Amino acid sequence: MIERPKILVVYYTQTGQLKRIIDTVLGPLQDKATIVYEELKPLQPFEFPWKKQVFYDTMPETVLGRPRGIAPLKVNPDEHFDLVILAYQPWFLSPSQPTAAFLQSEIAGRLLKGKPVITLMGCRNMWLNAQERVKEYLQKAGAKLVGNIVLKDTSPNLVALITVLRWQFKGKKEATALLPPAGVQEKDIVESVRFAQPIAKVLETREWDALQPQLLELGAIDLLPNLILLEGRGIRAFRYWSEFISAKGGPGAPERQGRVTMYRGLLLIGIFVLSPIAKITSVFKLALNKKQLQEDVEYYKGVHLR
Repeated sequence: MIERPKILVVYYTQTGQLKRIIDTVLGPLQDKATIVYEELKPLQPFEFPWKKQVFYDTMPETVLGRPRGIAPLKVNPDEHFDLVILAYQPWFLSPSQPTAAFLQSEIAGRLLKGKPVITLMGCRNMWLNAQERVKEYLQKAGAKLVGNIVLKDTSPNLVALITVLRWQFKGKKEATALLPPAGVQEKDIVESVRFAQPIAKVLETREWDALQPQLLELGAIDLLPNLILLEGRGIRAFRYWSEFISAKGGPGAPERQGRVTMYRGLLLIGIFVLSPIAKITSVFKLALNKKQLQEDVEYYKGVHLR
């Protein structure tokens, strides 16, 4: 009797959307593989919906890679798995704190060493810097990133921002008379089942290098060059503010709340006032650096680390 391949799924979700994506992608594999789910649980839970000040106060440690601790995992770190799927969301252009806490842990090193890994994201639209950080963590753990699937909100940027903020702070995901529902569109979640076929195939052949090209043919990543420019600006600003805020104390410290409030106000101005200006300047940069940006697009669609 041939032993079924074993898949470990490590994930963290506040709203349940990411778990739905996982279940849809892996649905056809349920009768072909043994799937073990490991949900990451912070020792001090992140509440949802978020309190606004708490949300923005979470930015510095997220960006600086100083995450809140997570509860011990249930899985045996020495158990063999043929494939690991790491499902996560970007927070502030960085891996979510529970994801970073897992990837920094000793148990992650034991679970991931020598293992092929697929990353699976559900996000608004900006994920490049988060994925670069995850690549670094995986490389340090001795894992091999073999695939990346990104499901994102396909609404226009500002519309998606308004709907996700409403969802984060009020817990309201549903559509209104003027706005679409928040998050990844239902149609895109349902259609993500198409990614199961190449994953099933590579579990049989173990030709891991063939997986990402097959996923890309199925539309696993849709990336426009202007996103690279926007993220580059955004992460530089986040790093500055992270250092500036954290210099006044740790998460929740009263001494740093004035700086957090200042950051909140400037961030909203930057998004709603400066973003249209940045979009115009991006047009010129796209024209001047078209070749380099196209090379960057191909790089970010891939699974290798520069």
